Amino acid sequence: MVRLMGRSRDRSPRRPAAVAAQRGRGGDRRRWHPVAGLRSVLSGRSVAGQVFVLHVVIVVLLVAAAVVALVLQVRRDSINEARSRSLAVAETFANSPGIVEALQSPDPTAVLQPEAEAVRKQAKVDFVVVMDTAAIRYTHPRPDRIGKRFVGTYAPALRGEPVVEQIEGTIGELVQAVVPVKNEDGTVVGLVSAGITTEHVGGAANHQLPLVLTAAGVALALATAGAALVSRRLLRQTHGLGPHEMTRMYEHHDAVLHAVREGVVIVDGDGTLMLANDEAHRLLGLPADAEGRQVADLGLDPATAELLSSRRMATDEVLLVGDRLLAVNQRPIDRSDGPPGSVATVRDSTELRALSGRAEEARERLDMLYDAGVAIGTSLDVTRTAEELTELAVPRFADFATVDLFEAVLAGGTPDAASSMRRAAMTGIRKDAPLYPAGETIRFVDSSPQGRSLAGGRAVLEPHLAEAPGWQAQDAERTAQVVEYGIHSLIAVPLRAGATTLGVVSFWRSGQSRPFDTEEVALAEELVARAAVSIDNARRYTREHNMAVTLQRSLLPRTLPEQSALEIAYRYLPAQAGVGGDWFDVLPLSGTRVALVVGDVVGHGLHAAATMGRLRTAVHNFSALDLPPEELLGLLDELVGRIDQDEAQEEHSAPVTGATCLYAVYDPVTRRCTVARAGHPPPALIRPDGSVEYPDVPAGPPLGLGGLPFETAELELAEGSRLVLYTDGLVEDRTRDIDVGLELLREALSRAGDSPEDTCRAVLEARRPRRAGDDIALIVARTRALPADRIAEWPVPADPAAVGQVRAAVLRKLAEWDLDELGFTTELILSELVTNAIRYGGSPIRVRMLRDRQLICEVFDGSSTSPHLRYATMTDEGGRGLFLVAQLAERWGTRYLPAGKVIWAEQTIPQS
Repeated sequence: MVRLMGRSRDRSPRRPAAVAAQRGRGGDRRRWHPVAGLRSVLSGRSVAGQVFVLHVVIVVLLVAAAVVALVLQVRRDSINEARSRSLAVAETFANSPGIVEALQSPDPTAVLQPEAEAVRKQAKVDFVVVMDTAAIRYTHPRPDRIGKRFVGTYAPALRGEPVVEQIEGTIGELVQAVVPVKNEDGTVVGLVSAGITTEHVGGAANHQLPLVLTAAGVALALATAGAALVSRRLLRQTHGLGPHEMTRMYEHHDAVLHAVREGVVIVDGDGTLMLANDEAHRLLGLPADAEGRQVADLGLDPATAELLSSRRMATDEVLLVGDRLLAVNQRPIDRSDGPPGSVATVRDSTELRALSGRAEEARERLDMLYDAGVAIGTSLDVTRTAEELTELAVPRFADFATVDLFEAVLAGGTPDAASSMRRAAMTGIRKDAPLYPAGETIRFVDSSPQGRSLAGGRAVLEPHLAEAPGWQAQDAERTAQVVEYGIHSLIAVPLRAGATTLGVVSFWRSGQSRPFDTEEVALAEELVARAAVSIDNARRYTREHNMAVTLQRSLLPRTLPEQSALEIAYRYLPAQAGVGGDWFDVLPLSGTRVALVVGDVVGHGLHAAATMGRLRTAVHNFSALDLPPEELLGLLDELVGRIDQDEAQEEHSAPVTGATCLYAVYDPVTRRCTVARAGHPPPALIRPDGSVEYPDVPAGPPLGLGGLPFETAELELAEGSRLVLYTDGLVEDRTRDIDVGLELLREALSRAGDSPEDTCRAVLEARRPRRAGDDIALIVARTRALPADRIAEWPVPADPAAVGQVRAAVLRKLAEWDLDELGFTTELILSELVTNAIRYGGSPIRVRMLRDRQLICEVFDGSSTSPHLRYATMTDEGGRGLFLVAQLAERWGTRYLPAGKVIWAEQTIPQS
């Protein structure tokens, strides 16, 4: 189009007719001449010549490819035929009658050579060789090769498998097959090889090659003739047009050019306007005689004139021309071997820009609503959810955003419309706005936009705050500061979840931002509605979380009991995601012993906390029976199994999906600690020298599985050792293996101080996660030993006369301990207990007396019978001993041992 239009500077509508008239008088008509056309085709300079050459090249390539493919096919077929023929000849000869007897004859060559040569000639192969199992030839077309070793692969044939291979032999490239000769029992007694050269097989194909080349030549000649005819016709169609047809084509082109609703501008290399259609004249405001003049002289604005005369490439470049926004696309034409210059198209995008602006605004609103669904409610914290709403709205929708919630909502309760509100979140483009800060307690007046919004349950728009007296009545001094600061527009939206009003959200605009309008109120309401669901969920979660925390705190020990065996420090950290079922306990036992318990119920929430309370109560009751650790865990395992059965019968109850426990009993007299665990992490032990180790405590199954016994480990602890018990929240993490957590805990313990408090502090500083996903319970107990001078022990013969000796020894020891005032009661208690052991128990019998916080008397005997407290009748001669002991002692009880039992009694030591 450019070349056609570039022939004349005169582009008036009358020009096409003039051109047609001139050409009609024979001034410019070119006629077709066969000889000249053929010369043009053969020269290759025209399109027709190039098409001709292309056709010829394609045909030549196709013919060449066909010949090559035929040659390759023939070669492949020759090799396949050679393999088949050689294998067939070898197998036929190997299986022929008499071959086995010939091989076993004294002179196999004399028998087999004539037959092999006859078969070779008849089968038209190059050789048939018979050999023994050592590959020594018996036959060969060349007699001088007989008796020599066969050249080729024959090992598979010795195993009874034929082998065919293609090799380069002395007679050329050949294919040979080697097959075994087997006797009646299948033993290989010889080999037969037949081979043929590929040259002999493919001879027939070589005779066909001249015929193929002849056919290819004929095809090339026919294709060349056809290409010449096509090119001749193409040449005639392009150059045989008369003046009338060319003029009519030009008129149609010119009519279309001036009818399109897009401006077309053609500028030559020196900046002269060559063509501008009617739409270009209208959009650019060009004068009627613009064609043929310099673009710089047409009165266009500098940016437009510079672009049209620059010949640079432009794509949808927007220019302001008058009151229109024009989108210009420009491309240089000399890149396609055309004359220097450029072609530009111009279209009016003013209305499209306005529509695009509204569409973009709608898209941004949809994006913001989508982001609200994703970004608001990422946590179950009321305050954080409110902050997420303000952070989303600023600065995309408002310059400042505030969320005010009723006090009860922040605590997880039901809001009261009569109560005050607290500013839960505030976000703005600046930090110095004179609005109420976050955390401020606020009570909105009824005339304020927030008060009206809360009362009416709908959004309130104040486009001009300076003219809103109801808003100014809230706080005259502060509202004046807000207006002076530049905040000028407000939307207040009630924060409602169903029928419950949780608070109010305020969106503010300031400075040069345009005021809020009624269309933006709907967006504000949608934003707040989406946030209200998340805030209400967080409120309900807060309420349940507080209830669970209260329950859990009430179930955990508030203070530790007084005892002298261990110096204890502990920490309990609830999970941020929800209250869990971790617990711990310190339980004093008889004989100055102390039990340490750490347990964990899998899961979070009220159910886990309640289950934890039931298990903790059970451990208290079982420990009062003075059971060994493995027996106590066995009873606890049965209890969890019964809990699961009870829960499974209720439709809406969840069973205990997992519970673990570690139970340890430390005896300060022997400094031994007995430990058993049910699916719980092992304890850590810090020796007095600071070394850290994990004792080998058998890992029993978690509680509730049933069917497997628990095992114990007995540790001898030096005085000053620290025993560390913990729950899995301290060492387990989703991002790493528990072995890594145990190693990190070892490192933290190795750097801890000497006291249990320092140890707890060091461990939590090093191992406490930023956001705990599980509860953490930690107990550090430093061992103490009861001094030897506070322990007294005597063996007692099974003789009632020995009771007096025991009483005398006890009175002497009490005098030594300055406890003479307890002599009478202690003498009575031990007399009754020793007498019962002699009368009803078994040997050996011994008495042990410990002075700790209490005076403890213990009588050991070899019997497992348990005494019972009862009221004796008037006629009973005995049965009052235990009743007397119960009245004199503070506490008493029975503890069973592997070989007997202990009956113990405690008395309070008077304070001096």
